[in-house]
Amino acid sequence: MTLDNLIGKLLERIEPDPIAIKRLLDAAERNIVDAELIQLSNENRFDVAYKAIMQLANAALQASGFRTLTSKPGHHQTMIQSLVKTVGIETDRMIVLDALRKQRNIADYSGDLVEDAAVAECISQAKQLLALTKDWLRNH
Repeated sequence: MTLDNLIGKLLERIEPDPIAIKRLLDAAERNIVDAELIQLSNENRFDVAYKAIMQLANAALQASGFRTLTSKPGHHQTMIQSLVKTVGIETDRMIVLDALRKQRNIADYSGDLVEDAAVAECISQAKQLLALTKDWLRNH
């Protein structure tokens, strides 16, 4: 399957905007810095690290000429899954990122606490994705 197969269902075509993509990268970097602030609760640290992952996935998707249809449910899941086609992450890594998405939903919608290990994993994944996305954009 290609991203083109998802046009009209989950994605729409756009003209890549280098300024918007740079803003997303900069925002992701700021969110990763914030995620490392130990003064924040685990839930907030996890949330901003997850937000960075979404911003990076969105930047890669936009650089590829696509945007999610936010009017459709599941746009976070679509962005995570698109990383396999954009920056070329392995399926195993995509599964980890999707597990973080599910954890975020539980924390946001049920008020569950987030464990230290989940915070550390989310921050680690965000940092790795930042490096990968920047490298991919340089060569894209």
